[in-house]
Amino acid sequence: MRLLSRAAMTDTATLPEPLDAPFDSALSERYLVYALSTITARSLPDLRDGLKPVHRRLLWAMRLLKLDPAAGYKKCARVVGDVIGKYHPHGDQSVYDAMVRLAQTFALRYPLVDGQGNFGNIDGDNAAAYRYTEARLTQVAIDLMAGLDEGTVEFRPTYNGEEEEPEIMPGLFPNLLANGASGIAVGMATSIPPHNAAELIDAAILLIDQPEAETAQLLEHVKGPDFPTGGTIIDAPAAIAEAYATGRGAFRVRSKFEIVREKGGGWHIVVSEIPYGVQKGKLIEEIAALINDKKLPILEDVRDESDEAIRIVLEPRSRTVDPDMLMDSLFRLTDLETRVPLNLNVLDAHRTPRVLGLKAVLDGWLQHQFVVLVRRSEHRLAKIDDRIELLDGYLVAYLNLDRVIEIIRTEDEPKAVMMAEFSLSDRQAEAILNMRLRSLRRLEEMEIKGERARLDEEREGLKALLASPARQRTRMKRDLAALKERYGPETALGARRTVIEEAGPAREYAREAMIDREPITVVLSQRGWIRALKGHADLSAADTMKFKEGDGPAFAFHAQTTDKILIAAENGRFYTLAGDKLPGGRGFGEPVGLMIDLDGQIGVANCFAAGAGKLLLASSDGRGFIAKVEDVLAETRKGKQLVNLKPGAKLKIVRRIAGDADYVAVIGDNRKLVLFPLTELPEMSRGQGVTLQRYRDGGLSDAIALTFANGLSWSMGGESGRTRTEADLSPWRSARGAAGRMAPIGFPRDNRFGSHG
Repeated sequence: MRLLSRAAMTDTATLPEPLDAPFDSALSERYLVYALSTITARSLPDLRDGLKPVHRRLLWAMRLLKLDPAAGYKKCARVVGDVIGKYHPHGDQSVYDAMVRLAQTFALRYPLVDGQGNFGNIDGDNAAAYRYTEARLTQVAIDLMAGLDEGTVEFRPTYNGEEEEPEIMPGLFPNLLANGASGIAVGMATSIPPHNAAELIDAAILLIDQPEAETAQLLEHVKGPDFPTGGTIIDAPAAIAEAYATGRGAFRVRSKFEIVREKGGGWHIVVSEIPYGVQKGKLIEEIAALINDKKLPILEDVRDESDEAIRIVLEPRSRTVDPDMLMDSLFRLTDLETRVPLNLNVLDAHRTPRVLGLKAVLDGWLQHQFVVLVRRSEHRLAKIDDRIELLDGYLVAYLNLDRVIEIIRTEDEPKAVMMAEFSLSDRQAEAILNMRLRSLRRLEEMEIKGERARLDEEREGLKALLASPARQRTRMKRDLAALKERYGPETALGARRTVIEEAGPAREYAREAMIDREPITVVLSQRGWIRALKGHADLSAADTMKFKEGDGPAFAFHAQTTDKILIAAENGRFYTLAGDKLPGGRGFGEPVGLMIDLDGQIGVANCFAAGAGKLLLASSDGRGFIAKVEDVLAETRKGKQLVNLKPGAKLKIVRRIAGDADYVAVIGDNRKLVLFPLTELPEMSRGQGVTLQRYRDGGLSDAIALTFANGLSWSMGGESGRTRTEADLSPWRSARGAAGRMAPIGFPRDNRFGSHG
């Protein structure tokens, strides 16, 4: 395979020799380079300062612009321009988006940028363009960058070699865990929730004192994530400990709410905190959709009364609604409860991506801080040595001031003469020659000796510090304690916002429990229009109900709003509708095809209210079986295929089986009747079933389950209301699948058993 670079393909004047290499190896090599670049230079934060390169470069550029907390704001466009022009050659919008996130108080627990203007909001609205917004650094960012001028970290050239930038930030603020991070690289991702800085500092001090401390001991200080938006973490302590020990897991976060009682016995719920990362606007829409779609009938209304503080008001349908039921349902159905993942995948000190537990992360961060402490001390020691060298030179000049002046006035090369006469170094002699005359009066011997004594004392202290790991640990604990004063739990910024409070999973309630139980009369017309009349209407008056021209009643029965309505289609598919969702009875209703995927050309075998028990199912070709009602219920519009039919056959019979029924009676179009024990029918959740009756011509007309000892009764017809009963059914008793014999004399000519059974 001959490979050319894009630049080579566009510049024919300098076309290089083609590279002969296997395509797969060349592709894998280049993809590996891309993957490593994405992992190490874009997506994963560094263990030591918790920053990705774009964030580090933003803070560095703002520092060079002197955007300290006490300084004035500067346009974000200026900052973004410096970043993409000097340090980060990527799109301006991506850099600005990163900057915006550093300023959002609902995204970062400890914001690193102090923004002025529209930086977006928790509703999900975007920030204004960078030409309209201004920013400066926060004190947190200053703490994170403290020590950059003290030789604590290495600097590297920028992408074009014109500037320098720090490889890492040296500050003592524990940014990785305090502010968290998220990112998706190639083949890996990271997700670190924010934590409380004071708790992290306490855990770090514990590790300094007890390097062998286990995760359980650290968790006595680090209670769990501390989100900027508050909320409540409801996981069990064991689950939290497992997540921190392995570096992988998740936290269940719930909204904080309060039940507000009203005069007269009513109440409503006020949500004051929502889970981290949830956009309030989308959450309101999600809850409103539940109300509009009638998926949560016990909820009447949702209102957003938020200003700077979140205030979402939830109104129940009635005062009798159980508040726990309402909130548990909302926790299950909406983002009022979410899972925040924990994946502590970070770049360690060697720029290697690793998934670490809490202890390993704190250990790695502390090791970096000890390196910074040593380098800062060494840098300060070198500065002291330089200053002492100059002070010694100044002292020589002060003690020999007249001779020094004489040498300067008379010698052509005064520097060399002074170095030889007073044993001065080149720096000392140069410093003396560069002194201004006005400085001579200040070069008093006591001041020089006093400053030198102070520097000697500091120098000895630094040497002792560098020589003693125990002193370094003591110094680190002192520095951490000083930092904690700024982020302690008694401060506005440091106070814990997220409550840790174990709770069980949100309970799932049956939908019927959320619906007011009211009687209805369900009517399904011949053309498939369905409606629900309030109350239990007189079913004998169904013929007088209003229907469209050419339409009429097909099924009418009593039910409750809490019932599930079953529709059995002639193609063997069953559909389920909720009784409370049926259209009202003031009109003709609505076509059932709008609620379920039922073709209007397919007839309905039966329609009834579901309940406990079993059903007798039979097809027109004389096959059937028994099914449980719970196996018939369908959850979707598509329904559930229960009866598999042979070509040309239809589902004809769907009847309930009475509890005391022991026989099945089947009659064919040929008026032949057969009875056999109910136990000969299999109970199935889906299938064709078994042969109920054998036919030479025609097919099945009707089938029921009955009690053999009670005989078979049928209506005589007319207005008399008389019935006839065949008490002895022995002549028709046979094995399942028999042809049977002619029905009793007087049996209805439509070959139907009527409402029997």
